Amino acid sequence: MNRTSFKLSTLATAVALVSVMASCQNKDEKATTTVAKTDSPAVKSGEPIVYVNSDSLLTKYEYFKDLKVKLDEKSKAAQTDLAAKQQAFQREVAQYQQTQNTLPADQRATTEQRLARKQQELQAYQQNAGAALQNEQATEQEKLYNKIADYLKIYAKDKGYKMVLTYQKGNSAILFADASLDVTSEVIVGLNDGYKADKK
Repeated sequence: MNRTSFKLSTLATAVALVSVMASCQNKDEKATTTVAKTDSPAVKSGEPIVYVNSDSLLTKYEYFKDLKVKLDEKSKAAQTDLAAKQQAFQREVAQYQQTQNTLPADQRATTEQRLARKQQELQAYQQNAGAALQNEQATEQEKLYNKIADYLKIYAKDKGYKMVLTYQKGNSAILFADASLDVTSEVIVGLNDGYKADKK
């Protein structure tokens, strides 16, 4: 059930797509900035465009960490459940193979039909369990995206930013961005404060 296992990169990719504009103007404006590790001063008030490092955001956002634990647990539970069902089926097949030569032809045929049905049911169960887990992951990814996007809309409006971009190492359209435009730490604090308030 590898396809049902929760992948950090999947959510990282989803969050990397977050590009929120605080203003309806300049919607088609494209940034040609990239990340430079320089000791620059904090972002000046009124800068039109800033960015968030999605890698840092995901590793430090408590909601994402809790979400990952929850989905990992569900994935492991589904795998354990499926493995138990498969082992029970294999034992039943092995038991039949040991006794099939002593059974009458009609009983062999009936048993083989029953085992074939069980195998089909097991395959259907595996597919359904995998699909259910994938659907839940997709739903949770959307919630994660919305939480970050909604927060960034308010954050950008309060700070006077026109656009908030995301940067992810090795998977980003940003080729250069001055480190003074990095608002990741401030955004993480705000997101985590909001998450703590929601949990109360």
